[in-house]
Amino acid sequence: MKKGITVGLSLAIMASSAIPVFAEHNHHKQNNQIKNIEFTSMKAPSTIENMVKTYTDAKVKITYKNGKVKEMPLDYNQLFLSKDKIVDNKGEKIPAGTPIDARGNPIIDHSVPDKPSYYISDAPDSNSFITIAGKDYVISHYEYDSMDNSGNEISGLPASMTLTQVDRDKKTGKLTVNHAKKIDFSNVNGLWTPCNGSTTEWGTHLGSEEYEPDARAFEDPASSSYRDVTNFAKQYFGDASKANPYFYGWIPEISVHPNGKASVVKHYSTGRFSHEIMQVLPDQKTALFGDDGGNTMMFMYVADKKRDFSAGTLYAAKFKQTSTANGGAGDLQWIKLGYSTDKEVKRIIDKGTKFSDIFETSDKPAPGFKAVKTAASKKVEYLKVKPGMEKAAAFLESRRYGALLGATSEFNKMEGIAVNKADNKAYIAISYENNSMKKEEIDGVQDDIQLPVIDSGVTFELDLNPGEKDHKKGHIDSKYVPSSMNGLLVGDDYPKADAYGNTANPNKVANPDNLSFSDDMNTLFIGEDSAHHTNNFVWAYNVKTKKLSRILSVPVGAEATGLRAVDHVKNSCYVLSNFQHPGEDLEGKQITAVDKTKLEEAMKKGIGIQETGGVGYISGLPSGQVEK
Repeated sequence: MKKGITVGLSLAIMASSAIPVFAEHNHHKQNNQIKNIEFTSMKAPSTIENMVKTYTDAKVKITYKNGKVKEMPLDYNQLFLSKDKIVDNKGEKIPAGTPIDARGNPIIDHSVPDKPSYYISDAPDSNSFITIAGKDYVISHYEYDSMDNSGNEISGLPASMTLTQVDRDKKTGKLTVNHAKKIDFSNVNGLWTPCNGSTTEWGTHLGSEEYEPDARAFEDPASSSYRDVTNFAKQYFGDASKANPYFYGWIPEISVHPNGKASVVKHYSTGRFSHEIMQVLPDQKTALFGDDGGNTMMFMYVADKKRDFSAGTLYAAKFKQTSTANGGAGDLQWIKLGYSTDKEVKRIIDKGTKFSDIFETSDKPAPGFKAVKTAASKKVEYLKVKPGMEKAAAFLESRRYGALLGATSEFNKMEGIAVNKADNKAYIAISYENNSMKKEEIDGVQDDIQLPVIDSGVTFELDLNPGEKDHKKGHIDSKYVPSSMNGLLVGDDYPKADAYGNTANPNKVANPDNLSFSDDMNTLFIGEDSAHHTNNFVWAYNVKTKKLSRILSVPVGAEATGLRAVDHVKNSCYVLSNFQHPGEDLEGKQITAVDKTKLEEAMKKGIGIQETGGVGYISGLPSGQVEK
């Protein structure tokens, strides 16, 4: 990273109130060079009024090189809610969070027979801020819809993304919606549960498909996997016979073109698993992945060419534990799964390959079969790859194949990833350090991770190094290979709930999920997805000073999602964030500090309970020069 980069920072996170004035760009740069930026933490919400809204009382303290010190409040701006009818679709306005089918028609909820209505996702997730041909766009995920209008949980509903063109006030930096449209995924068989994502340095958006359907279970018509994928096909294609679990579990890359249209490709050669996020490293050819769920795996992909993830080599990590202190630590050995191209893997899918074409199975230990336990099935399996099916196994069943080769399939709730270019570090969130990450004695199954249970999770720091070899001493063509990981920020579990229903210390991060790093501020932003905090927060952690500051609170029961630090947008910078599923699990909280019945009533009268989510940003930091 170059020294003396212009920060021009207007911090942006989800918001819901008045629009503040952004700090003007200071043209007298010699008198406005910033030595340090420090966040002053806000208190956790303590009243019903604050518990039901997204707000901040945080401040930012700016220390200039000339000795001047200035403290400013952070402020909010809401961009839109997922229920807002901002999307232009076939001559009508539909809600931002409404999915469309393969023909571009809104998918309708018929669960209440005489009251058909749009499905509206209450779960906006990942955001990218992209400028193309002088126009600014926000790409937003809609991960799922929690329930239909009859109050039942939804199964197999196609997901969606929205492309929103935003106008930016040249003086204040304020963003407003110009227009929006849904992104068409019909050329890649639709979109399955898009969770987190990332923005590339070349101006594209890398999405995700989480919780890939189990292709083994799909072959049983009585399974939930068969039901979900078939329901998806009925609603998306209008044809149940098109159901195929191998259509889903990939990384979609979205490009916005100068005419404002978006195009989509899925990168099949990056492997199939529960994609939380694909984070590209500074060489623009190496990528790390979050694999969400239980018994998951850490993957790395090294592309043949920069900025092109259509061909490359896929690796899976073996964790070699070195410590149990401060969340744990271990060295990482990389196992090569194979090399392929998107076209090769797509051909394997398109010819109708099934799980039973790839693996032989046994119901019990048997010669030639290996015992594995992965997120795909959630139980011990005895597997053997059929002759000639190694490539299909490596890229369609990456986690199962990795486990057969000795990679560690014991990570739990592996969530967001961020990269610190200057220090050659990456950060990865383990939201719940429990279950498969503790010692487990299962006959025949390897047990690499044996860490103490920390239900509120750990944010880990990874060292990135050149010259690393794979497990067979083969060269890895990357200068950014994770060689070790150690706990950086550790949650603090409570033995019982406090008066606000928190079962983890509210003054520490609990269940980290979204991560985003600002190079200009040396700051790691962390968004929570915590059942242990009644209100979830967004935190700012300065990796130089080690100071942790709470900078945002989202509504009770909501998750803080869509976190994205954007360091340079025409003399302003943004850190985008959303909230999703407000009010979820409120009934189960043991709250005595406020009247729980009144709290629930306030949620229903306000934003509602699991009715909508929000997308927006915070402003408040000035332009200037940061000393590195």
